[in-house]
Amino acid sequence: MAHHHDHSHSHHLHEHRAGDAHHTHRHDSKSSGALRLALVLTLGFAAIEAVAGFWSNSLALISDAGHMVTDATALALALLAQVIARRPPSSKNSYGFGRAEALAAFVNGLAMLALVAWIALEAVQRFASPEAIRGEAVMLVAVIGLCINIIVAWVLSRDAGSLNTRAALVHVLGDMLGSIAAIIAGAVVYFTGWLPIDPLLSLLVAALICRSTLAVLRESYHFLMEGVPHHIDYVQVGEDMETITGITSVHDLHVWEMSPGQPALTGHIEIQDLTQWPAVLREVKKMLLEKHGIDHVTLQPETAPLTASGCNIKH
Repeated sequence: MAHHHDHSHSHHLHEHRAGDAHHTHRHDSKSSGALRLALVLTLGFAAIEAVAGFWSNSLALISDAGHMVTDATALALALLAQVIARRPPSSKNSYGFGRAEALAAFVNGLAMLALVAWIALEAVQRFASPEAIRGEAVMLVAVIGLCINIIVAWVLSRDAGSLNTRAALVHVLGDMLGSIAAIIAGAVVYFTGWLPIDPLLSLLVAALICRSTLAVLRESYHFLMEGVPHHIDYVQVGEDMETITGITSVHDLHVWEMSPGQPALTGHIEIQDLTQWPAVLREVKKMLLEKHGIDHVTLQPETAPLTASGCNIKH
């Protein structure tokens, strides 16, 4: 007996109901307002710090200014991602635009790595040819910058549940380290005249920033590549599904996130009797939601194929 998939409406059940197209993305006007405030503060002070950095000839201050510009870009991308993510699904983008958030976070990470490379190159050159800096100016500007960064970090921490906001927060936390390094560099040069401290601390901050940035890149890359959510055990999901009465096997199983915090599952389930499917589906959905936190489920039931002699073939 030839095996075939039954694609009729009654047997191919997609768990889409009224309102499914409008999943909550945890983006609200309060969050957007916080990002706008953080953007204005960061971009405004970055311009001041850049001018002061070149005037005082401090690499630590110039690096921190460049970092703040990158922060401003991160915040701008975060705002853009929130606007895009709020757009409802369309005929061309049936899952909506939630991945814009992860894409922006990934771009932010790449921009940060480029900045780290520039800081490292400039620091090496400074070691070979030390340049005089105005220590007192560096200290003053860096202290103000640290205060601005603390305010921005506090504002962003109120929306830390968002992947892209966390990516922007990584930038700001790294910039706080940059401000602290600039304060120390300015103080050492002012009180001791030891110039190598400026590029030395710039390299230290670059290394710390790089570590945090790589974590954001790994997380956003995993999401963009539709990896299994970190809190879900893919193998255990399949095993738990097969323990439900009436199910003989599970195959073509896929688990991913349509948007941050929205896990989805698709798969084929082999059952003993198609008339059992409504009851089996209810049990599967209940188990997936309660045990694994998966509430968007699309499953196709099927029966095992038969040989010419009428024996079941296990696939």
